[in-house]
Amino acid sequence: MRKVGLSGFTNLALKNSASTDTLRENKQKQAPDGNTDENVERGNWSSKSEYLLSMIGYAVGLGNIWRFPYLAYKNGGGAFLIPYSIMLFVIGIPFFFLECSIGQFSSQGPINVWRAVPAMQGVGIAMVLSNVIVTIYYNVLIAYSLFYLFSSFQFPLPWSECSSNCSITPKDICNGTGVNESLNLMLGMNDTCHSNSSTLKSASEKYWDEVVLQRSSGIDETGPVVWYLALCLLLSWILVGGAIYKGVKSSGKVVYVTATFPYVVLFILLIRGLTLEGAKDGIDFYIGSKSNFSKLAEAEVWKDAASQIFFSLSAANGGIIALASYNRFKNNVYTDSMVVCLINCATSVFAGFAIFSILGHMAFIYGKPVTEVAQADFGLVFVVYPDALSKLPISPLWSILFFVMLLTLGLDSQFAGIEVLTTSLEDAFPQALKSKRSIISVVTCAALFLLGLLCVTRGGIYWVTLIDQFCGGWVRLMIALLEVLGVIYIYGGNRFIKDIEMMIGTKSLWFWFWWRSCWYFISPCVITVILAWSLFTFEVPTYAGVQYPWWGIALGWCITAFCLIWIPIITIYKFIRALGGPLQRLKEICSPTEAWGPYLETHRGERYKRDINSYSLPQL
Repeated sequence: MRKVGLSGFTNLALKNSASTDTLRENKQKQAPDGNTDENVERGNWSSKSEYLLSMIGYAVGLGNIWRFPYLAYKNGGGAFLIPYSIMLFVIGIPFFFLECSIGQFSSQGPINVWRAVPAMQGVGIAMVLSNVIVTIYYNVLIAYSLFYLFSSFQFPLPWSECSSNCSITPKDICNGTGVNESLNLMLGMNDTCHSNSSTLKSASEKYWDEVVLQRSSGIDETGPVVWYLALCLLLSWILVGGAIYKGVKSSGKVVYVTATFPYVVLFILLIRGLTLEGAKDGIDFYIGSKSNFSKLAEAEVWKDAASQIFFSLSAANGGIIALASYNRFKNNVYTDSMVVCLINCATSVFAGFAIFSILGHMAFIYGKPVTEVAQADFGLVFVVYPDALSKLPISPLWSILFFVMLLTLGLDSQFAGIEVLTTSLEDAFPQALKSKRSIISVVTCAALFLLGLLCVTRGGIYWVTLIDQFCGGWVRLMIALLEVLGVIYIYGGNRFIKDIEMMIGTKSLWFWFWWRSCWYFISPCVITVILAWSLFTFEVPTYAGVQYPWWGIALGWCITAFCLIWIPIITIYKFIRALGGPLQRLKEICSPTEAWGPYLETHRGERYKRDINSYSLPQL
């Protein structure tokens, strides 16, 4: 009997695997009449459309709305689509295809898929931990959207008027140049002109800082919980918990709304935006005649394109593996990967037209160039765009549509984020937790709500920015690099390709030539360059010009270390627990376990066939 050292997450999972494998085929045959799942024990998506919509909803998130349009106009407008498209095919689709394939092949979550390479199981744990931390602050962004949504049910919109100490006009308007008093009255600018206007805020920015956030002076002044944001955060977790109550069986139904509604709103906003004065200027700055192809000679443009593709597709976050693990074994994972990736990128481009057509109108009203009204990240969707919408006729209607869109974009990304954790737990302890799915979902959402309260204090936005900086970037890049090295170089690229062919059928050498090129060389090199560049150009994070104290930066690095430290810890632990000399131990922890392979015996074939009677249970 072989003695195998296992981490707590997978110890019982492997033990249960041997004892239940012999029953899987019988369970499949004894499925109730209404259950059409291929994998009755673990469950499958009810339909292909539910899986695709869930994947699209997971990949298409808030970053498609606020980050891609900004990067496009910043990096040459339409010229940016060239490096963006290239990076899609050399890093985006290859990573998405890899993660979908390994999840579908094993029918396991991001931790148990590393039965393929036990030494790398810490990578799966790092995925889950980083995903949980990101999920905490991501739901805070949904809470912001909910607050703005509720605030939109009034006229005029509360951020459209300036009571005092703010400026929503360019300096020449404040000085009265070329603008009469009636225009000031029409725009609500009578009390906005001060001699020191450069230090003043727009009405929308003032509303964001002083009403929504009640922002303190820094992270060291956390302050009390903002009660209405806490209620919005609670509501957002109730919505998420209700959708994932029964796992993919319930969330798969919800995504018919959450994954499709944003496209309806984007189309409506685009049509409305194109009818406004100044829209053409906005489109030109975004991707039109003012495209700057000389930008392609700058290395940072290519780095931005690669980073945006990688993070937009939510790679190395565990969600792709978790969602794909509920597919049927023979599902065409290659076609699905292509469809989801192309739709995700097309959505980013399409959203840019809707955003910048209205920003062009806003620039026209203010008499400013578009470059002076566009912002990146939170500022675009919670300051600039609400300000632009407040200038439209029937402004509450457009505001409601916009924030419902943000809400749905955030929710279906959260569904997958929570699915990562619940799937990992159920895969680790199937007999103990399988029947308690609803309890796990409720407890998980409740715990993450309590952890998220720190992010809705008066200093909450500083915590959100800190987590985003230190957990949403480098951690995922490091995980991605180790992931592709583990699968392709340790497990074996040729073996992995044969696994994929067991699902989608044999393909030609020419078909695999491109994927081999990406997995073996191009994708790891691009990830390494982005990671090195990010570390080399590291700047101390700030928010609205506020510097973080030394302990805040140290805490950020601790968050990064907390996620990544499990990778060497698990490797060392398994090496110590393995048998034999150093080389034998290394070989053992770099070789697949007996439990690795397709979940159902009928799919294991000759390559993964095993004798159940001689299969030994791992020792605790």
